[in-house]
Order: sequence, then C-alpha cells, then structure tokens
Amino acid sequence: MKYEKRILIDLDGVLNEYGKDKYNEYFIPKIKSGAKNFIKSLSEDAELYLFTTRNLMLSTKWLIENNIDKYFKDVTNIKISSYLYIDDRTVCFKGDYEKTLKDIKNFKVYWKE
Repeated sequence: MKYEKRILIDLDGVLNEYGKDKYNEYFIPKIKSGAKNFIKSLSEDAELYLFTTRNLMLSTKWLIENNIDKYFKDVTNIKISSYLYIDDRTVCFKGDYEKTLKDIKNFKVYWKE
C-alpha cells in the first residue's frame, strides 16, 4: 500500500509512560494505555516512523516487545520530511511570532501539569 502521509511519532511521553520515573537511558518505560490502538489506527492511513533520541536498537527492541513494530516503517533519530510530527514537547507555529513566543514561555509538558 502506498501512503500519502508520513508521520513521525516521538517515543518518550507519547507512546510510553515517560515522566513518571526518572530518565534512564538503558530502560524504556512501559507502553501507555491506548497507545497500541492509536498506532494501529494511524497506520491504516499513514506510514509511521518512530522518531527518538534514544538508542535506536533499544527503541526497536521496545517496539518488538510491545508487539507494535509491524506498524512502523523504521526507527530514526533524523527529522525526515513528514506530513506531521507527534511529540509531547512541541509548540505549533501558526504564522504568529508573538503568539509563538507566548506559547514557548508558558509551555509545560502534559505530564508535569
């Protein structure tokens, strides 16, 4: 199947329970509730890539252990051209620099609110 959309999805804070425990570069927290269904639904209309700064082999292993590797084309740490990016640490630029500055100043990740 040829997809018209490519979506990069962040691992920490989006697919896993990141933020509830102290960061450990050798351990990836458990998958978030609802993440499997979310990924499965997205994969029906888009080509998915796991986008992470973590070790790529460890991240791939995590996908396999959680039985969601089949929904991802690849795991990458390179921001490749995409339809959109899904991340918990993002401010969306909508053409207004003043609003963007305000959004940056007031930004909080959802799991710290």
